[in-house]
Amino acid sequence: MDKLTRSDLYSLEQYAENRAEIRAQVMKHKKNRVIHIGPVATLYFEDRQTIQYQIQEMLRVERIFEASGIEEELDAYNPLIPDGSNWKATFMIEEPDVEKRRELLAGLIGVEDRVWVRVDGNEQVFAIADEDMDRDTEEKTSSVHFLRFELSEKMLTDIRQGAALGVGIDHRNYSHEIEPVAGSIRDALIADLA
Repeated sequence: MDKLTRSDLYSLEQYAENRAEIRAQVMKHKKNRVIHIGPVATLYFEDRQTIQYQIQEMLRVERIFEASGIEEELDAYNPLIPDGSNWKATFMIEEPDVEKRRELLAGLIGVEDRVWVRVDGNEQVFAIADEDMDRDTEEKTSSVHFLRFELSEKMLTDIRQGAALGVGIDHRNYSHEIEPVAGSIRDALIADLA
C-alpha cells in the first residue's frame, strides 16, 4: 500500500466540515478489521484508510497545520500501513477495571511477542512487536502494542487461493485462539496484501 503524503490529507477546515461522514465510513470499514482474542485482547488491523483517519484526528486534536508538524505525524504513522507482504495491527489489552488491569499487565510481560497468525497449511507467524520503541518494563507490559506479521510467499499464495486464517496468543498466562477467522475479516486482510 502506498504511504500517505500531505496531499492525501484534508486541511483542518476541510476535515472539520467532513468529519462526521469520514468517521462513519471509517467505523464501518473497521468492523471487518477487528479480532477479539479471548476476553481482554484485541487486534485492530491497520491499513491506509485507518491510518489516514488516525492522522487526521491527531492533526485536529493537536491543531497541527504547519508543514513540519504534519510531516512529523506522517513519519510517525506511515510505518503502520501494511507493505504488501505483511499485516500490521494495533494490539490492545482492554480491561476497564484499573486494579484488574494493573495485575493483568504485570502477568503478561512479553505477550506482544506471543501473538500469532496462521495461514492454513503453514506454521504460525509470531508478531514482530514495537519496532518503534520498547513498551515493556520489568514490572509490566503496556496495554497497547504495534505488531507486524510478515508472511512468506507460500502463505501469500495460499491465503489468496482460499486458505483459512487463524490468530491466537500463546503466552503462559494467556492462551487463546480463533480458527478460522470470519470470512469478512479474512477478505479485508487479503486486500492488504495487494
